[in-house]
Amino acid sequence: MVYAPPLALLLVHLSVAFNTLGFLPWLGARLLLDKVELSYLAGCLIVAGLVFYRTFRNAPSGVLRQQLKWLSGGTLAGSVPFALFYVLPYIQNPSLKGWMPFCSLSLVLIPLCFGYAIIRYRLMDVDIIFKRGLAHTAATAAVAALCFALVALSGGIFNNKIVAVLSITVASFLFQPIREWIQGRLDHFFYRDRLDYRRTLIEFGKTLTNEVRLDPMLSSVMDRVSQTLLVDRLAIFVENQEAPRKMRLARSMGVRVSEPLDLSFLDAGRPELARGPLFFESPRAARDVSRSVSDALGQLDLNYYVPCRIREHCVAILGLGKTVDGDFLSSDDVELVETIAGYVAVALDNAQLYNSLEQKALEIVRLKDFSENIVESLNVGVLAVDLSGLVESWNTRMEQLFGVPRQEAVGAKLDALLPAELASEIAVRGDGEQITGIYKQRLQHQGKSLTLNVSITPLVSKSGDRIGRLLLFDDVTQRERMEEQMSQTEKLTSLGLLAAGVAHEVNTPLAVISNYIQMLAKQMPENDPRHSIIEKIVKQTFRASEIVNNLLNFSRTGAAEISNVDVNHVVEETLSLVSHPLKTSQIRVVKNLGDGLPAVRGSANKLQQVFLNLFLNARDAMPSGGILEVRTSAHNGSVEIEVVDTGAGIPREHIHRIFDPFFTTKASGRGTGLGLSVSYGIIKEHAGKVDVRSAPGKGTSFHVEFPAVRKAVHV
Repeated sequence: MVYAPPLALLLVHLSVAFNTLGFLPWLGARLLLDKVELSYLAGCLIVAGLVFYRTFRNAPSGVLRQQLKWLSGGTLAGSVPFALFYVLPYIQNPSLKGWMPFCSLSLVLIPLCFGYAIIRYRLMDVDIIFKRGLAHTAATAAVAALCFALVALSGGIFNNKIVAVLSITVASFLFQPIREWIQGRLDHFFYRDRLDYRRTLIEFGKTLTNEVRLDPMLSSVMDRVSQTLLVDRLAIFVENQEAPRKMRLARSMGVRVSEPLDLSFLDAGRPELARGPLFFESPRAARDVSRSVSDALGQLDLNYYVPCRIREHCVAILGLGKTVDGDFLSSDDVELVETIAGYVAVALDNAQLYNSLEQKALEIVRLKDFSENIVESLNVGVLAVDLSGLVESWNTRMEQLFGVPRQEAVGAKLDALLPAELASEIAVRGDGEQITGIYKQRLQHQGKSLTLNVSITPLVSKSGDRIGRLLLFDDVTQRERMEEQMSQTEKLTSLGLLAAGVAHEVNTPLAVISNYIQMLAKQMPENDPRHSIIEKIVKQTFRASEIVNNLLNFSRTGAAEISNVDVNHVVEETLSLVSHPLKTSQIRVVKNLGDGLPAVRGSANKLQQVFLNLFLNARDAMPSGGILEVRTSAHNGSVEIEVVDTGAGIPREHIHRIFDPFFTTKASGRGTGLGLSVSYGIIKEHAGKVDVRSAPGKGTSFHVEFPAVRKAVHV
């Protein structure tokens, strides 16, 4: 629209000059055209000044206001005198007066003000205005030439009016593509190799959000911006997590900082940052700032601070200096940086969110590993089942108890993994809403006896909904044995004290009876028939004394000679003592005695008493004959002795009572029930352990273990 009237006037000039289109070359037409052209020129200059002035009034930035102040002032100061004192008088009277040409000299103020604004306020947009204007002018000229060409080529074939309309229509469609093509050629000419960087920078900004790592993302931004705008001083400030709304220097290029910086001028809540970028023409001479801020600006030496905003919140600031040629950035460059700043804000927010999620994920993983380590380290079997009875968790202790690997257990039915009797007990108690338990459940599994305490707890979610059951399996087999042994020890201790008291109390009247009956026997004649009665009394008295002495031996805890004992030698001697009764009972002895056994600290006589009781009990368990096997070995610093027979075995209900004093399964008069009790006391006195396993009808095995004597270490 601006260039259409001059083009029309140009056509009229040419028509007048060449006497075409009905125009005649005469002086009046020439003067009229001059008046119209001068009027249009003066009007354009005044309108341009008013446009500058209006923009100046609405400009937010101080630098931009200073630029527009000089541009609007210079344009109006140059065009108004020209219009008032040259154009108006010329329109009224074409004859020039002597003073009128001097009024046109005011037009010099227009380029002078433009030059001053460029030099003083770095008006870098002049080249943009020039390039755009040049593109529009060239596009207009190309379209006009196309119109004339179409008219000329049509000749007399079509009506001139129809051709004109068609030419204008075609030109209106072709103007924009031609202008863009010319603009691209101009950009190539002015930007050369920087053009590809400028185009790819926007594409890079769009793909920037794919990078979730903070440091690589900031490095990529700085490299691309530096290559595109030819800026060698850049810095990126991000929000300080420890002090919200405060900024810290995250990454820089070409900036040297020698001391802590006061970045309060980059406060995210600063109103100037909400309106747009901050601009410092001379950072080292900044005004209206504190001394610390002035020092920070001087060290950074950056001219532009572009905020990176997301959801109306400033998360970072891009700092840029001048180009490598020492020029300020143009408005296109600043607009490009502002566009990239938006993408940087999104990418930075994504990176921070990703980092936060990554930290939380690591914490969750660490917490999960810690919880799993606790569960795996427990000496209690832990499993979780859902409402349908499928196993969801199965720890290492459960693998050890039931011999089922975790891979096979998880996802399987609980009933298929546990022994039938235990599974049925759990099923009976599994539907309750309260914590229930199974106390000392005895079962046989994979050839071993187990005693388990089972705790069954409802498994609920955070919302309180029941989602399954949590079962805890505590193997108390060893604990039960220890409790039985402790109970047996307490019984034997109490019985020993009782036996000692009874023995001392009974010995006194027995001694008196024995003395008086012997005195009475000496006073009677030798042929007195009452001697047989007295002998029976004396015999029974000695028998009672022997029983009392056995009770004293049972209760006695010391007084035996302690030395290093060869267990194999004691076993051999004991077997030689019982060889005759074993042979008469048709019992074959099998000896598997280990070589080089370490010695055991204790009393050989007491240990012989233990083995003697075990061998005689084995004989009594095989009235029809059988095999008695004796094995000795050394293992983990202990000497182990195992006595195995093929007798009738011990009933299950009696096996826990065999060490009780006076408990016996033998016929009346065949045993006192003290043999195993005394043996148990001797074994405990030697810091040993005894374990018995028996299967009715198959035989019994006694396993005795004593600590071996450690060899002295010579230094």
